[in-house]
Amino acid sequence: MMEESAQLAGRFREVILDGKWIANTNYREQLAGTDRQLAARKVLSFNTLEALTFHIRYYISGLLKVFEGGELEIRDRFSFDFEPCQCQEEWERMLSGFWEDAEKLAAHVESMTPEKLDSIFVEERYGTYRRNIEAMIEHVYYHLGQVVLIKKAAYDLICK
Repeated sequence: MMEESAQLAGRFREVILDGKWIANTNYREQLAGTDRQLAARKVLSFNTLEALTFHIRYYISGLLKVFEGGELEIRDRFSFDFEPCQCQEEWERMLSGFWEDAEKLAAHVESMTPEKLDSIFVEERYGTYRRNIEAMIEHVYYHLGQVVLIKKAAYDLICK
């Protein structure tokens, strides 16, 4: 039954693109229209909004590549390795790519059969596609909480 796939895709879209049910916000709501200076603002020893955006997109892009028939090439140790944006346009391109990759991944999830959801993801040690999709959703929610708090703290620093 494809309903399971549609539900997983909906949960994924909700946390990144358009939902409010669990956290009363989502990545797009928090980051769209955000100034690059705010996104790059360091608050204490926390990651920046820009770093967290790169981090989540890195994992989405890596899963997307596998869903499109490619190899699993992402590694945790590289998930924060990025060149900071130099201008507002670069930041906006990063966000645009983030939204596009998220929607592409959601579309792939939505089209999966129950058999595919329960099949092995790349290697047995990684579990099933379903497990990886659910883990991604949980990972994104974890960092969404950080984004909300860091954005508030960074804004407070800029406004003082």
